[in-house]
Amino acid sequence: MISLPPYITSPIYPNKPQNPNNLRKTRPPAPPVSNSDHYHTERGLQFDAGDTFFRRESATGRDLGVLAAALHKKTHHSLRVLDALCGCGIRSLRYLIEADADFVWANDANENHGNVILSNLSQISRGFGENRRWVVTHCDANAVMADSFVHKEYFDFIDVDSFGSDSSFLRPALNALRFGGLLYLTSTDGYTSGGHRPQHCLAAYGAYLRPMPYSNELGLRMLIAGAVREASVLGYHVVPLFSYYSYHGPVFRVLLQVKRGKLPNNSHYSFIGYCNKCGNSQAISWDRLGQIHCPCNLNVPGSLLVSGPLYTGPLHSATYLAEMLNLAEQWGWTGNGTGKDLEKLLKQLIDESDPKLPFGFIKLDELASRAKIDSPPLLTMMSALHKEGYATSRSHIASNAIKTNCPMAECIRIGRELRQC
Repeated sequence: MISLPPYITSPIYPNKPQNPNNLRKTRPPAPPVSNSDHYHTERGLQFDAGDTFFRRESATGRDLGVLAAALHKKTHHSLRVLDALCGCGIRSLRYLIEADADFVWANDANENHGNVILSNLSQISRGFGENRRWVVTHCDANAVMADSFVHKEYFDFIDVDSFGSDSSFLRPALNALRFGGLLYLTSTDGYTSGGHRPQHCLAAYGAYLRPMPYSNELGLRMLIAGAVREASVLGYHVVPLFSYYSYHGPVFRVLLQVKRGKLPNNSHYSFIGYCNKCGNSQAISWDRLGQIHCPCNLNVPGSLLVSGPLYTGPLHSATYLAEMLNLAEQWGWTGNGTGKDLEKLLKQLIDESDPKLPFGFIKLDELASRAKIDSPPLLTMMSALHKEGYATSRSHIASNAIKTNCPMAECIRIGRELRQC
């Protein structure tokens, strides 16, 4: 049993929401740092990364988390955050200042990071008693979440920025989260999502993955599937609000909303089949196991790969992403520079949210190889697919790939016709 500070026992509800842009104007200056190599600025916030593991490239993932947390605060008028693996504390600081969190628990098991975390969070008054704004602990993350569950001190938003494919935190996080709350999960194990360690994936997420052309999308679906399985055991279900892949690392991040009750009939929790022979993908339900075949062959050919069980439903909520984009625009986070990148990403995720689009994507290089043609221009191919009545969008995961409900054979035909024009 970990010893927790007594002021954690009551959530904190401020009297008046604050605009993060105004907070920046009134915030005291950042504390001095001893090593300029560790000194960083993100969205106008100055902080010291110290000797912690810190990636500048992960700023977009932090932006998405802050926007989601701020929307939750706006809707529910309270925001109690657990940053379970906080590193230097920049995410915790941003939740406090930009998302206007009532309370943030910044936890990192490494006690050597304590001074850096405290220095960064000291830009915000800590407060006392029931007005305590933040606390720093150095405990096992699962122990923190388990203790919060035991004492019924639930969080509205839990951010678990973990390394590799550690899934041990899934059930403790679900237990420590308030119903309707948000769970922001991470995996950085691209080797496993690529189908190269199926036994490891089975142990971590309960899914057996094989190599497939859209393996990085499978990494997101693998992570969601692990949460789906754990939530089902507890009698809950999770709804993905957005799923984000970044090539650096790689990093797979998903935001899930946790709700009461199980989904009926294993909704969106099944197997994915990919045929190397024809290039088609298909969802395979549990009752079809043992009767699997590809449309291109009545028997199961050796080229048919099956992975799962995985989450096969929509990776994003278009409505939710539109709210995030609107908030980003209000905050001046869109437009030129880095804002343009965030705006482009959010719009791509909205496009991917089309319910007509199935899982997976088609790389135009694969299409060109199968059609024995030069790769057609991406926008030209998308326009042709739209004219044929198919749904299509770009993929935020692979720059030269499209998501579409058009079968591979039809894509090949359309691609050939484009090259003949």
